[in-house]
This record gives sequence, C-alpha cells and structure tokens, in this order.
Amino acid sequence: MSVRCYIGLGSNQAEPAEQIRRACAALAALPHTRLSACSRLYSSAPMGPQDQPAYINAVALLTTDLPALALLDELQRIELEQGRQRKAERWGPRTLDLDILLYGDQQIRVERLEVPHYHMHARAFVLYPLAELEPDLILPDGSALQTWLANCPAEGLQPLADQRAQG
Repeated sequence: MSVRCYIGLGSNQAEPAEQIRRACAALAALPHTRLSACSRLYSSAPMGPQDQPAYINAVALLTTDLPALALLDELQRIELEQGRQRKAERWGPRTLDLDILLYGDQQIRVERLEVPHYHMHARAFVLYPLAELEPDLILPDGSALQTWLANCPAEGLQPLADQRAQG
C-alpha cells in the first residue's frame, strides 16, 4: 500500500545546493517510490554550533511502498553515497542530512526512527518548505500545519530565488 511521506533535506558542505539536487535525483530512483514534488531551496542558519556555514534545506514529497524502516535505510544509504560521515557532534556540519518528517498519518517511535520528526514543529527550515508543498496539511496528531507555522517565525530563513531542489 502506497504511503505519502515527506523528507527533509539539508546540507552545508561540499556544494550544498548541488548535494540537495543530487539527493532529490536519488530519491526519484528509489525502488517502489515516486518523487512527487520538491520545494524550493532555502538558506538557514545552523541549529547547533554557529561556526559552520549556513544550511541549504528543502522538503520532498514521496509516494512509496517501502516500509518506514526500509525507507530510512535507503535514506541513510543515499547520505553515505554523498559523503555523509556520522560523527558524535550533534548538529555539526554535514554533506547531506535526510530525515523522514512524516510517513502518511503514522506516528512511529522506535529506537531508530521517530515520526513525525523530532521538533519539526519548531523548525522553520522544515515547516516553510513543507507548507510550500502542502499548505493545508493536517498532521498525524490532528493539528494543522498552518497552526505550527503561526508559532514558528521564519527568522533567518531565506528562499533562494527560483532555485528548486529538483531540476
């Protein structure tokens, strides 16, 4: 059974905009999955240590037959193929970060995966690109994306003029 899911994309190393575009191409090539849409690219300040470059972020909409953990495995494979090195430093610089934000209307809490994604309600670099794709989205807990947006100012978030994550 196909599930609509949203993937957050972020990069601040090794040509970040190109990393995001390559990741979207890789998402489009996933088995049993269709890439339906990608948001514009957005620039945002890093969440953790500020002595690193700004991030480029986007959100992609997929329709997939992959179970959530199989999709997570595929996302981590794409990250590794694009040079991601997992380090102990939280919120440090990275070539690519792919996160399952929403997986249908499911709420998932297992050791490897939490969906909806942890703290997405407070992350402008997730909410604004997500709203670009589906402004009237109702989240798994029944709340409206517009409510989350109203409580999450876009401070420092800048859309990159006419640059999309996908071709």
